[in-house]
Amino acid sequence: MADEPMLDVPDYYGVTFAIEDEDHTLANTLRFFLNKNPNVAFCGYSMPHPSEEVVNIRVQTTGEVTASQALRSACDDVQQVCTHITSTFQAALAEFKAAQ
Repeated sequence: MADEPMLDVPDYYGVTFAIEDEDHTLANTLRFFLNKNPNVAFCGYSMPHPSEEVVNIRVQTTGEVTASQALRSACDDVQQVCTHITSTFQAALAEFKAAQ
């Protein structure tokens, strides 16, 4: 009886997240950052149907972190990159305007 699998225990290391009102732009970006994480064994995404604005992202980790922690880390990475792009653009724009 101790060797029987526990079917009612959730698997926190393999989760499919459904993100509404998003498309390939965010999904592919998150997939990229998730796959760079050494604690992520697998990551992929799908869109069930073109008319549905939902993205399913599957995250399977190695067990060092949960899938939710890995997704949150990827979101933080995306936010940092967006902040860097914004600040770089604003600095270049200010430099351009000053040269005019």
